[in-house]
Amino acid sequence: MWHYANPKTFLDTASRFEPWLWGLASFLIAGGLYAAFFLAPIDYQQKDSVRIMYVHVPSAWMSMFIYGVMAVASIVGFAFKHPLADVAAKAAAPIGAAFTFVCLVTGSLWGRPMWGTYWEWDARITSVFVLFLLYLGYIALWRAIEDPTRAAKAAAILCLVGVINIPIIRFSVDWWNTLHQPASVFRLDGPTIHPSMLWPLLVMGLGFTVLSFALLLLRMRTEVLERRLRALRLRAGGG
Repeated sequence: MWHYANPKTFLDTASRFEPWLWGLASFLIAGGLYAAFFLAPIDYQQKDSVRIMYVHVPSAWMSMFIYGVMAVASIVGFAFKHPLADVAAKAAAPIGAAFTFVCLVTGSLWGRPMWGTYWEWDARITSVFVLFLLYLGYIALWRAIEDPTRAAKAAAILCLVGVINIPIIRFSVDWWNTLHQPASVFRLDGPTIHPSMLWPLLVMGLGFTVLSFALLLLRMRTEVLERRLRALRLRAGGG
């Protein structure tokens, strides 16, 4: 981990991996969408509207996964003072916010024909909306504090406090009576969804995961270069 603490080492490594990640993400997402729209069967109750699932569900997975990445980066920043930890957390936040927004929008579009409404304040929807607000608050906090060190600490505290919302999202359908169905993919007794629908969903999930890492590396490289430029300007101004 400390090998990549050197900004130059990180920039060189990220530059080598990024093209491969972009290519793999494009391949997986294109394949997943093709399978979702042309190979996967329609649902006997939901008909073609079930195809929204192949974007909605992976987006929901990513919204929680990326917040977990931010939390781990925040812990590493606190415990080990790794110079790239706060960069990773800061870079991940807009990506997670974007996936959460897509999750909320596609969920509303899916809910209209299924539930007769675009929005319902049930436990799952409300907790995901709270996650979106946490992302926005985290981003706003970084922008509100000029000193990067103080901003990183304050944002890390907010991120770690917000982690409590992740299990609430995950188990909300088990703890409360909601419009959402219980988990059908990640279960101790195995998935309950039919393989013809499961595999396109997993491919899309993997594609979104690779895409999130590609975006993360891109944003981290940008942040490192911006900090370098800021340091050079301060040095030039001080001279």
